[in-house]
Amino acid sequence: MGKSFDEYAATYDAWFLDNPNVLYSEVALVASTLRDAGRVLSVGCGSGLFEKIMRDEMGIDVRDGVEPSHAMAEIARKRGMNVVEATAEDFDYPAGVYDTIIFNGSPSYITDLDTILRKVYASLPEGGRVVLVDVPKESTYGLMYNLAKALGTWNHPLLEGTYPPNPYPIEFVNVANWRTTAEKISLMEKNGFRDLTSAQTLTTHPLYSDLATEQPIPGHDCGDYVAVTGWKK
Repeated sequence: MGKSFDEYAATYDAWFLDNPNVLYSEVALVASTLRDAGRVLSVGCGSGLFEKIMRDEMGIDVRDGVEPSHAMAEIARKRGMNVVEATAEDFDYPAGVYDTIIFNGSPSYITDLDTILRKVYASLPEGGRVVLVDVPKESTYGLMYNLAKALGTWNHPLLEGTYPPNPYPIEFVNVANWRTTAEKISLMEKNGFRDLTSAQTLTTHPLYSDLATEQPIPGHDCGDYVAVTGWKK
């Protein structure tokens, strides 16, 4: 997986920059979960693109990240982040250092989310929060991605006319494993997180999601990008 992102780091950024309304809809969702978040750790921070936009345009300063891809980590460092190169599974979550630990777009690239959530819970102080943000398996994007993954390509008659002109690169689709929102909520509750809340964006069909920037709305019943926040009580 790290190898895939090393090889296609520039492609990853280019896709977001070519889909600016999707990008800013997702950034707005992430930012909405980080108000009064204290010190934040971004696990799977990628190129630090979201963090740079939030810092420059929204006054949310997330400086610490974890990222397994060396190429991605280097880009994030150039954007002002302090990055530890490690997988979410291998990273040693320091006790009491972070008030919020966010996984933005990375849960679908994590195999053992259960163990990671247990580690995160142990590391957070009382009142700390974890945030999982991702494409739900049950969403329109999730179903579309899984079909493309099963077919191994976007260029197939079954997908013709159903996806945007500039779809998410198949290299990233092929290595992802999306979970349903219910699965993520269940794992969070199993590992002790309480008072769970959710918010969502990208509520139109993927064909039209880059036509306008959306502000997040509560819930997880219609969004193709969903954030679930849980608290350590």
